[in-house]
Amino acid sequence: MDFEIRKVRTAQGPVKLRREREAYSRLVQQGYSNTEACRIVGVDRRTGNKWRNGRSADRRQKAAPPISAVAPPSGTSRYLREEERIHIADRLREKATVRAIAAELGRSPSTVSREIRRNRTDGARGRWHYRPHAAQARADARRPRPKSRKISENPELRAAVQAMLDEKRSPEQICHALRAQFPDRPEMHVVHETVYQALYVQGRGQLRRELAGALRSGRARRRPQRQANCRQPRFTTPMVMISERPAEIEDRAVPGHWEGDLIIGKDGKSAIGTLVERATRYVMLLHLPGDHGAESVLTSLTSTVQTLPAHLKRSLTWDQGSEMARHGEFTLATDIPVYFCDPASPWQRGSNENTNGLLRQYFPKGTDLSVHTPAHLAAVADQLNRRPRKTLGWETPAERLHKLLTA
Repeated sequence: MDFEIRKVRTAQGPVKLRREREAYSRLVQQGYSNTEACRIVGVDRRTGNKWRNGRSADRRQKAAPPISAVAPPSGTSRYLREEERIHIADRLREKATVRAIAAELGRSPSTVSREIRRNRTDGARGRWHYRPHAAQARADARRPRPKSRKISENPELRAAVQAMLDEKRSPEQICHALRAQFPDRPEMHVVHETVYQALYVQGRGQLRRELAGALRSGRARRRPQRQANCRQPRFTTPMVMISERPAEIEDRAVPGHWEGDLIIGKDGKSAIGTLVERATRYVMLLHLPGDHGAESVLTSLTSTVQTLPAHLKRSLTWDQGSEMARHGEFTLATDIPVYFCDPASPWQRGSNENTNGLLRQYFPKGTDLSVHTPAHLAAVADQLNRRPRKTLGWETPAERLHKLLTA
């Protein structure tokens, strides 16, 4: 031991027992029982039980320990350490949220959530407990590499997969067939990725190489997906991304910068175009009675913005939907530059997304949007523009627009 056995047996608190707790953890890992480890370290058995089961050494201490005491130092392994697992268990006992625990550890919330889900101990009546030392042991047992493959270890499973591949079945069809054929035998269940790995990796005891010819692709080697820098351009006319948008658009001080999108109707067969002015949240709706392809959107969008005065036609921000494939022609006809958001980034058009949510009160999801006339769309837009907004200091978009135009 690198410290003396405690002479004072009164309560010392969690900070003063830190070295004892670390020594206790090492003894438990070496196979000592709780009673023996507590006797060697010099603590009560109940204290050892609290440490072993993840309870805080002092239940009166509600605040989390300093982040620096538990957060992994820069450059360490991506794997959770035992002291981090102890911290997770302690904070779970204190009813802390996963996100709070992750912030204290300097980890991603998904890392903490996955750790709890994979390494918890399930008990009776649906209850579960997270025990840090048991979790560490489970993680250590899973870590060694390389791992043996399921198909190579089970001759019966390998024969069944080979037989189905001979019948020209796909790996996904094989997986479902195995589950139906052997419902009570989990050792005969695999996912389709396991079959692909057995075909392409070609380790000893894996599936025969010629079976790869049974796949529809006919490949004996896996072909990687295209990298981001190898993708084909989305549109013929190059896109100007939102990162190149002028800074004046961000602060919403100057009117005339718009955000646009489509709200889609039943079965994706109908749509209504939406335009929102960033500074005032003023709304305009595009009538698309036939379809919402690139040509229809170009026609309706061009005719709508041409009704605006010149100082309200500064820019348009849209997502990368195919309806904007002819954005170059729109810019030539209206002299309005179009900026495109990054993929899967709706927050880059926050005003428009918020407005689309308001419009669903008038145009519910799963309904046919082609039945609405231009007059009805204009009436809905007018009602929204006369609705006070908290973000505008309870002014209406119409009032704010009029104020900016007459200033």
